[in-house]
Amino acid sequence: MRPQIRVGEAAAAFIMSHSLLIPPYGDALVDLVVPEHERDELRACAIRLPSIQIPERAACDLQLLACGAFSPLDRFVGPEDHQRILEEMRLQSGHIFPIPVTLTVNENSGMHLDQEIAIRNVRNELLAIMTIEEIYEWDRAEVSHKVFGTADPRHPLIAEMERWGKYNVSGRLRVFRLPQYYDFDELRLTPKQVRAGLAALGYSKVVAFQTRNPLHRAHEEMTRRAIAQVDGSLLLHPVVGVTKPGDVDYCARVRTYRVLAERYYDSKRILLALLPLAMRLAGPREALWHALIRRNYGANYLVVGRDHASPGSNSQNRPFYGPYEAQELVGQFSEELGVGVIPFRELVYHPIRQRYVESGAVDDGVNGITLSGTQVREEYLDKGRQLPEWFTRPEVARILLEAHPPRHRQGICVWFTGLSGAGKSTTAEILTSQILALGRRVTLLDGDVVRTHLSKGLGFSKEDRDTNNRRIGFVAAEIVRHGGVAICAAISPYRATRNDVRNMVGANNFFEVFVDTPMAVCEQRDPKGIYARTRRGEIKSFTGIDDPYEPPEEPELILETLSSSAEENARLILNRLIADGFLVTPDEKTIEATN
Repeated sequence: MRPQIRVGEAAAAFIMSHSLLIPPYGDALVDLVVPEHERDELRACAIRLPSIQIPERAACDLQLLACGAFSPLDRFVGPEDHQRILEEMRLQSGHIFPIPVTLTVNENSGMHLDQEIAIRNVRNELLAIMTIEEIYEWDRAEVSHKVFGTADPRHPLIAEMERWGKYNVSGRLRVFRLPQYYDFDELRLTPKQVRAGLAALGYSKVVAFQTRNPLHRAHEEMTRRAIAQVDGSLLLHPVVGVTKPGDVDYCARVRTYRVLAERYYDSKRILLALLPLAMRLAGPREALWHALIRRNYGANYLVVGRDHASPGSNSQNRPFYGPYEAQELVGQFSEELGVGVIPFRELVYHPIRQRYVESGAVDDGVNGITLSGTQVREEYLDKGRQLPEWFTRPEVARILLEAHPPRHRQGICVWFTGLSGAGKSTTAEILTSQILALGRRVTLLDGDVVRTHLSKGLGFSKEDRDTNNRRIGFVAAEIVRHGGVAICAAISPYRATRNDVRNMVGANNFFEVFVDTPMAVCEQRDPKGIYARTRRGEIKSFTGIDDPYEPPEEPELILETLSSSAEENARLILNRLIADGFLVTPDEKTIEATN
């Protein structure tokens, strides 16, 4: 592939004005970045302003607002836009906009109208100044049902929204500069730069391909067919912002995209660029949002896949969205938005013809073959086996093996939950010793110990309990990310918070254990005397007595403590982890070393 060169602002503007590409949505790209000559004065002003730190999701949104990817939206949405988006998937101006892009703050933030605030990222770097023009309360349940179509806390965003602030703020934004990155800098292109690159390819029709996963041979074939179908070019536009918990890390994915673009596509018909989008995993609405965003980058077609932008399965192990709902919704708005739908058809490998064909076009007597995502993970990557060449390119297979170690070398979080006195800590300590004896590195995070060292000063309000459990979850997620075993024992009474921690860690590496000991038994044991103090009125908001405990709906394992000892329960968990491949016995290690 030809080297991609960043186009200067003046050159990009000239190319865009003479381009055959579809114009941005709303006819012009929003630009919120202040001119360079104004930045020093504005920065000096920002030092004197109150600041808020925003999470990675909001920082991604701010970046895409600033460069025009969300055009015609030029700010975090206000109350009127917010409500119309929920009801009609439109802004007050009438433009299509299916996802509310909001900035939330807590009720004790002290903000007021007409106030200027400095917006900083998690590293406390100055990003922008906002003039607050609107502050309004939002309804979490309403957003859940109208945007996501569910209140199921297994949906990553539903769980995450539990820790969002009670109020949204909106107002004029002045952004200092777009973020500086130190990886894949040549691929981090703004809408204006992408448009200039696409215009240089010389095609008026552009197919955008949205992906947050590695590309395999079927994707290659499908995108090539799409290019031929419209006689145009391809914008390979992977998401590298916030994606689904547990996804392959973006650095490994970008390496696969780059090798494919350089070696297996026609360099005169492809542009690879990275999109710092924070996905909502909102299924059909998100697909329509993706189409709008890609129009702003210059595409007038979007490949919409089966289960596009879906988070997977809900608490009942059923898909959150129908397989073709996304294609249908984008199709309804296609003419108005100006972005055509190219449906992702299921392709299978024909072993005799040695090429990919549509699943319905396989000859009689010949079975087309393919691999599901689960098969890729469980039958190949988790076992350290290289994916077959008919399925993916050898270069891609090698990168994925490097990024995805065999399952017995992956991290795992075992999360014990249950009432105080249920036996969580005792079982967790025994399990820790058993896993250490197998040669794995283990960190035990006990709720009481964490409160002493990591969460000192927190009380027992719902907010403080959630904060404590999310801190444990954050540490556990880092341990798992680096291949360690995290054993966590905390009451963790709220289902939504536990699901949020599951998403931090990644669902495939999270093992929830419900220690199901009846309240009467826990109170009878009362090793710390807490129940007795609560009954005397000395402790308020105690879980199980005057504060709720929400049992897990679909834990990986339920422990019965009346008929089984802590040692027996620890062994039960250990055997499950061995059976699931996260741990290996000494005999298995000997076999692996011999092989």
